[in-house]
Amino acid sequence: MQSVTERFLRYVSFDTQSDETSETCPSTQKQKRLAAALVEEMKQLGIADARMDEYGYVYGTLPGDPDLPVIGLIAHMDTSPDASGADVRARIVPYTGEDVCLNPEKQIFLREGDYPSLKRHAGKHLIVTDGTTLLGADDKAGIAEIMAAVEMLRNQGGRHATVKIGFTPDEEVGQGADRFDVAGFGADYAYTVDGGTLGEISYENFNAADARVTVHGLNIHPGSAKGKMVNSQLIAMEYAELLPAAQRPEYTDGYEGFFHLTQMTGQVEESVLHYIVRDHDRRNFEEKKAMMVSAAGFINEKYGAGTLELSIRDSYYNMRQCIEPHMDVVDRAKAAMARVGMDVVDAPTRGGTDGARLSYQGLPCPNLCTGGENYHGRFEYIPVEDMELCVKMLVEILTAF
Repeated sequence: MQSVTERFLRYVSFDTQSDETSETCPSTQKQKRLAAALVEEMKQLGIADARMDEYGYVYGTLPGDPDLPVIGLIAHMDTSPDASGADVRARIVPYTGEDVCLNPEKQIFLREGDYPSLKRHAGKHLIVTDGTTLLGADDKAGIAEIMAAVEMLRNQGGRHATVKIGFTPDEEVGQGADRFDVAGFGADYAYTVDGGTLGEISYENFNAADARVTVHGLNIHPGSAKGKMVNSQLIAMEYAELLPAAQRPEYTDGYEGFFHLTQMTGQVEESVLHYIVRDHDRRNFEEKKAMMVSAAGFINEKYGAGTLELSIRDSYYNMRQCIEPHMDVVDRAKAAMARVGMDVVDAPTRGGTDGARLSYQGLPCPNLCTGGENYHGRFEYIPVEDMELCVKMLVEILTAF
């Protein structure tokens, strides 16, 4: 039997970074390489219906007791575009509380002073990178834990629920649930294994929207520009200042929402700002979007109609209202987490998961921890011991009836 760590180290060797600018599904074809490897591995575990569809989604079934619920376990294969996922150099280091040198040549250190979460992990073995790429625990840890749990169930026998396995592409660019076959998946309910800190369970998340601001200007030679030039870059900066500075990600936490300027490009003639808008509370979420519309109106009144164009597209909504009628699904997970020794914490997700959208499609789908920390960055790490405990949690969910 392969350990969860062995699986994880193999999976992170695949570069599966998704691309938010792509119009294909999956957004990057390299995600299919990991998908194909997972299908082959599942077949070796005796999962006869293991398959990958044309869009790169992976499905399979571990049959169980027909009198028990059919439970889905879902994780995503892609990694974030925020940092490179190519040529990941992962290694295991014992953590004793001292600074961890990730890269002697470049003098890159993982320090408790920078990342206080390390305090919880003294005495554990951390899987880290060389400080030049992300690790990919989001969400290859989830994949490894699901696969290890499935193999454990198959080997130990005994009574367990039927397990529906689903691995998705493009979660990191908000498209993981776009082509997920909920009806064909056939689960009564599911869990995304896509969380972070050990013991956390999430059944509420941000309402989310993407916004694009396009500002039109007029370029004139600066030597004769007086009274004529309209610099779109300056107007774009003015628009950004109309949104409350206190509602930026760097000033918010918990249930507080934000406006996040993710990208800006521009010249005198035209500038483009990309925002993501987030809030757990639906009313506050709608107010944030209305604030952007109002700011756009102010700019157009000041500089002339058509100066600024604003488009806002909703991405996903808070899954809590879909989960509340099915709190037994949450309670089952919490009980399993406690039985394997986790301190259970309700943690509202300051982001989104495939489970949020799948819950709205009729598949209740709370999110479970994987044990990882510092996702989407070069200082990402995950303790071996926490991954092993997450495997036990999944087995307990599937067997404790």
